[in-house]
Amino acid sequence: MTTITGTEDQVQEQSEVETKTRKAAKDYINPYAAGILLGLVLFAAFFLTGSGLGASGGINRILVFVEDLIAPGHVDRTPYLIAMAGGDKNPLDSWIVFLTVGTIIGGFISGWIHRRTSIETNKGPRISKSMRWMMAFIGGALMGFGARMARGCTSGQALSGGAVLSVGSWAFMFAVFAGAYALAYSLRKFWN
Repeated sequence: MTTITGTEDQVQEQSEVETKTRKAAKDYINPYAAGILLGLVLFAAFFLTGSGLGASGGINRILVFVEDLIAPGHVDRTPYLIAMAGGDKNPLDSWIVFLTVGTIIGGFISGWIHRRTSIETNKGPRISKSMRWMMAFIGGALMGFGARMARGCTSGQALSGGAVLSVGSWAFMFAVFAGAYALAYSLRKFWN
């Protein structure tokens, strides 16, 4: 947070200079249009690959690739990892890896074009940046662990399973939203 001392006129003048030098971010896309576009991308994924969308599969394959570089013997002895990287198999040789890398690069390019990229930590006023980062790390680790235990991530479950009207996917998403609301209520001090 920047503290500006001086008269009200000086503060107003500095604010006007900052507004003139920094371009405003563009508006977000209409959520209904974004939903339609996402549906078309999901349809294309089913049509072209025979599978839906998801994020954890690509990240998992990238991690298995690194693990295969460090401990190839372990990868060759673990049944779950053999299917992806055992022997001469390359875990990066999968469409889901390209989807994951493309999502990261595409998200950055979109943010850059629409002037939404910045280095910042979003947090509530009652916690420190280090606490915010620790909570984000713990939450990410729990989500990653859960995704591997379930053999898929929430985005794949919601988008791909929901699109084919899987009862399990719909039940899962209702449970995720209920759990998220309950957890958000108990952690509201981090944002308020």
